[in-house]
Amino acid sequence: MGKKRTMEEDLGVLKKKVAEGRGKSQNPEGNDSLRSLRKHLKRTQRKVRSRAARIAQAAGKKKAAAAS
Repeated sequence: MGKKRTMEEDLGVLKKKVAEGRGKSQNPEGNDSLRSLRKHLKRTQRKVRSRAARIAQAAGKKKAAAAS
């Protein structure tokens, strides 16, 4: 098995694929494959945001104290 892509890498690839699909498609709203790609992109974005929030929460005030 190959290495798994990180969420950030996956995000970049998905953004590119969605942009490509929008350019090619006459009716992007009616395109099922593009819709599933967009849903996958949004799901990945949510995961990245929640991960960042979790890390920030875990850091707590240590992060603010270290900065000053």
